[in-house]
Amino acid sequence: MSEVRTEFHPGHGGTSLAVHRMGAGRPVVMLHGLFSSAEINLIKYGTAQILVDAGFEAIMPDRRAHGQSARPHDPAAWPNDVLALDLAALVSELGLVDYDLVGFSLGSRISVLGVLSGLTPRRLVLGGMGLEGLSGWSKRSAHFLSIIDRFGTIPPGDPAYYTQAFMKTMKVDLVAARLLLGSIGDTPASALAGITMPTLVLCGDEDRDNGSPEALVAALPDARHGVIPGTHMSCVTRPEMGEAIRDFLSEA
Repeated sequence: MSEVRTEFHPGHGGTSLAVHRMGAGRPVVMLHGLFSSAEINLIKYGTAQILVDAGFEAIMPDRRAHGQSARPHDPAAWPNDVLALDLAALVSELGLVDYDLVGFSLGSRISVLGVLSGLTPRRLVLGGMGLEGLSGWSKRSAHFLSIIDRFGTIPPGDPAYYTQAFMKTMKVDLVAARLLLGSIGDTPASALAGITMPTLVLCGDEDRDNGSPEALVAALPDARHGVIPGTHMSCVTRPEMGEAIRDFLSEA
């Protein structure tokens, strides 16, 4: 595997963000999913390496409250859409002008917010996302807040048990996680007309955790639907994810 270079850069308001970089070439900013990290979603199972081997540089921040980034407990550090503000701060800090943007799950949601706020990647990949994961985020957020409320008491057999187990494995900071969830709002489907760059909506064939990818494709001006094997949790472990992203970003 290529060397992983870890740097620390200021996000919105100066919050320290860990940024992991691999390879050299055309920059691709890649955003991991909720309660995960760049290491788990993007590096461990080879997705970033597939892009590096194709001549890209993978730039992978850990979002605030995730991975090696800061986990502030001060509510003032969590204004509305702060994760998109962090993304914009990072793009500016690194001087990125001609780049691509890839998100998975909540990373896709942050990518959408970033573009709607003015970021202009050449191509966009929304992994693990459907229309309801954007327009109905408040319902999804309530699900995770319920898990935080019941954390440590959810028994085997409860549908939330495996999410609780993953959060324990990732040593999620519950205070910061609650603040994070409260900082994100819904994005109406009508706003998606503002995303005009070529977009790949990429989901596992068993993944509907964030709703309908087909409906999301229909709401975007220039999008296509990509299907890879797996559920929401398992598709990131398969080489097909990296291969699909590589092929889409490599198009002229």
